[in-house]
Amino acid sequence: MAKYKFNLETLSYEKEKLGFRTKLQATIFAIPICIVLSVLISFTYLSLYRSPESQIQQKKNERLLAQYELMARNVDDIQKVLTDLQERDDNLYRAVFEADPIPSSVRKAGFGGVNRYADLERLDNTDLVRNTAEKLDVITKQAYVQSKSYEELAKLVKDKEKMIASVPAIMPVSNKDLKRTASGWGYRMHPVYKIKKFHSGMDFSASIGTNIYATGDGVVSKVSVQNSGYGKSIIIDHGYGYKTLYGHMSKFNVKVGDKVKRGSIIGFVGNTGTSTGAHLHYEVHRNDVPVNPQHYYFKDLNAEEFERMVTMSNVGQSLD
Repeated sequence: MAKYKFNLETLSYEKEKLGFRTKLQATIFAIPICIVLSVLISFTYLSLYRSPESQIQQKKNERLLAQYELMARNVDDIQKVLTDLQERDDNLYRAVFEADPIPSSVRKAGFGGVNRYADLERLDNTDLVRNTAEKLDVITKQAYVQSKSYEELAKLVKDKEKMIASVPAIMPVSNKDLKRTASGWGYRMHPVYKIKKFHSGMDFSASIGTNIYATGDGVVSKVSVQNSGYGKSIIIDHGYGYKTLYGHMSKFNVKVGDKVKRGSIIGFVGNTGTSTGAHLHYEVHRNDVPVNPQHYYFKDLNAEEFERMVTMSNVGQSLD
């Protein structure tokens, strides 16, 4: 900008001539101001007016974020369905085939070791992306465990007929009129020791030589002869977690390793071992734990006969 100076002699304004030094100083002073103004203008422009490329990228990011949010909701829905399948598997399907439920520690096992999601921590919306990835990993593992469970159940379905034939489902002696029912499951007065002991089976009174029947298909796993305890006894392994014991026999009709069918004669009633009269002591074991044999006579007894048998077996003293 030109500068003017008032001349007192001529009484007029005259244009002032600037020297080189003055011009240089003005230029140096103006340069920083121009730079600052340029930066402010550029920043304002970029903030308010994005380039077409930036706008496209922003829209892509928004779509990606929306897809992740939708995926997260879908993952939650899938988890609910999978949880329902797991509950049905444990409480219905596996119960029908008498298979143990899959432990929760197996179904919900985590992922150990290094941080699997370290690469995701540099992304925008880290929490959403990481949580979705973690849920997908968990669902993938649980789905794999569930598929293996269904493979096992499919095998059990094919094996169902064999399993049904193996379950100990009849009484070990002929007892249609229930008159041979003696002492049942529970605490009873021991006939020899005269103290209350837990009777983990059921006694059937019968004359020596009465037929004893295998209560389910299986393999004879043990034939024992003792002077006390169960005397002459047999254990049959039926598979599927079931075993049965027959005690105080007089004679055997099978040997170890023999395969038997339900109803096969395996021996005869006796009075051997710690016994106070001719009878058969019978036990059912499930996964090596004694269970009440009365719950397994469903091929022999109707509801009314079952109630009569339970009443008759609740006597105060066992026979062994």
